[in-house]
Amino acid sequence: MSTWLLPESLADILPAEARRVEELRRTLLDLYRTYGFELVAPPLVEYLESLLSAGGGDLSLRTCKLIDQLSGRTLGVRADMTPQVSRIDAHLLNREGVTRLCYCGSVLHAKPAGLLSDRELLQIGAEVFGHAGVEADIQIIELALESVRRAGVQMARVDLNHPGVSRAIIDADPALADAAQEIIELLSIKEVPAIVTLAQRYPDVRPDTVQALVTLTTLYGDTSVIARARDVLPGIPALGAALSELQTLVQALPGHDFSVDLADMGSGYGYHSGVVFSIYANGWHDALVRGGRYDGVGRAFGRVRPATGFSLDLRKLSEGLPPAPVAKAIRAPWGTDAALADALRDLRAKGEIVVQMLPGQPPRLDEFSVDRELILENGVWTIRAIHG
Repeated sequence: MSTWLLPESLADILPAEARRVEELRRTLLDLYRTYGFELVAPPLVEYLESLLSAGGGDLSLRTCKLIDQLSGRTLGVRADMTPQVSRIDAHLLNREGVTRLCYCGSVLHAKPAGLLSDRELLQIGAEVFGHAGVEADIQIIELALESVRRAGVQMARVDLNHPGVSRAIIDADPALADAAQEIIELLSIKEVPAIVTLAQRYPDVRPDTVQALVTLTTLYGDTSVIARARDVLPGIPALGAALSELQTLVQALPGHDFSVDLADMGSGYGYHSGVVFSIYANGWHDALVRGGRYDGVGRAFGRVRPATGFSLDLRKLSEGLPPAPVAKAIRAPWGTDAALADALRDLRAKGEIVVQMLPGQPPRLDEFSVDRELILENGVWTIRAIHG
C-alpha cells in the first residue's frame, strides 16, 4: 500500500485553500469577540462519558473510541464540541447569569455523514448560556447569519423548526408515550401511511392525535406556515407557546429569507429543547450552519443551564466559495547584508508578503502573484513593479 494514501473520507488541504480556511477562522473568531463571546479551547480527546453527555445514539455512533493507556478508561475523539463547551460553562467557569463562549477546532466522525461529507471537520461555533428567553435565540441566529455573510455567502436561507410543536402533540396522548422517537422519524420523512397505521398498532391512540400528526407533515413553506399551524393544529398551550417563539424570532429578524418545516426534526428531537434552525445557500448540497436551543445539556456536569448556539464546518464553507484568489507578493533576492535585512523586515512589518528567493530557486510561486520586486538601485533597496 502506498504510504501517501489517506483513509477514506479524509483529505489534505493545499496551500491556497488552507490559507482561506485560516482567514475565515480569524475573521469569524474576531466577529464573535465583537459580540462579547469569549474563546475557549477544549481538548481533542476526553473520557467518553463526557463527550456523550448530550445524549442520543447518533453522537455515539459518530464518535471514535480508544483506550487511555494511563487510566484504562475509554476515551473518545470528539465528534462535536458543544458538549465540551457545555462542560466548561457548567463545571469550570460556573458563572451566574449569561455566559457567551465561542470555539474552533477539529472534530472527527467515525463515518461520513453523507456521500459528499468528510470525516474530519473544522468546527467553529458560538453558544449562549444562562438565558432561557427567545432573545438569546435571536442573537444566535443573527450571529450565524452574519458569519456566512462575512464569508461571502449570498442569499442565505434560514430553515426553522421547534420540537415543542410535535412534542406537545405526542405528549398530549398517553398512548404514544413509548413511540415518540419512532413518530419523529416518520414525521421527518413525511411517511403519512405509516403515521395513519399508528391507530392500528396503538389501539388506545386518539383519532385526533393521528390527524394532527398527519397535518403536521403538510406544514412547511414560508413563514405563513406559523399562522396556518395555529388554525389547523390542536389548541395545546405548549404548542401555542412554541409557535409564538417562532413568530417572535421571525419578526425580530426582518429582511431575511425564512422557511418553516414543522415536521422535520431530523435526529435532534431528544437533544433540542427549543427553536431549531439550519442555514442553506446555493452552492452547498447540505446545511451550512446548524443550531438551536438545547437547555439541560449541562445536567451531566451537575448544573442545568439554558443554552442555545450554532456551529459550522469551515472546510465545507470554504469549499463552496469561489476559488481562493492568489495573494500579491514581492520578490526579493537572496542576501545577508544588513541593509537588505532591514528592508525585508520593514516591508513585512507593514503586512507585505516578501518572498526572498533562494539560490537556484525557480521563479514560480503557485499561491502568490509576484507583481513587484525588491532591487538595489543607487545603493538603496527599492520596490519596482513587474510588468508583463
